[in-house]
Amino acid sequence: MARNLGRSSWRNALTMGGGTFFIALAVGYGSQAFLGSITSIVLSFFLLLIIILAGIVFDIIGVATAAASEAPLNARAARKIPGARQALGLLRNAERVTSFATDVVGDVCSTLSGAVGAVIIIRLVGRHGAEDMLVSTLMTAAVSAVTVGGKALGKGFALRQANDIIFFVGRLLYALERVTGWYPFNYPSQKGRRP
Repeated sequence: MARNLGRSSWRNALTMGGGTFFIALAVGYGSQAFLGSITSIVLSFFLLLIIILAGIVFDIIGVATAAASEAPLNARAARKIPGARQALGLLRNAERVTSFATDVVGDVCSTLSGAVGAVIIIRLVGRHGAEDMLVSTLMTAAVSAVTVGGKALGKGFALRQANDIIFFVGRLLYALERVTGWYPFNYPSQKGRRP
């Protein structure tokens, strides 16, 4: 039994690590290509803000998944409210969802925000002749403050509104499933059928 748990942990770690590598590769390449195609500092800051907000939003989803309870969602699922069964799927796979949302996406967004911040620093120093160390220090401090402050605010919101957040994400997944036919989780009780 302990050996199976060990293998499962290793498999999960390798899957998450490999997934993180490819997600970071794709998103990093896309953001660098986007940055290379724009010359506006304002658009560069806008991209940086989007990356930071994505990290905060996924952190909220991860915390809400860990904090939500099944009872209200079971009641909604019994009434066949769209999105309720998808939300239950998130809760029944809370460990995987939380790891993906907070570790994979959160870490990728943190790394990317640092890389985009570095590009902005280079552009500011090159164009405006600003003091390199001063701009670098201010940019690092600003990115860190917005990220940490946003996540702290988001965690409190996620803990207070966990069930509503998970239900909202469930509704998004329901819409995604209706359009694409894809859903990331199966219910054991449904014998492999998608909810």
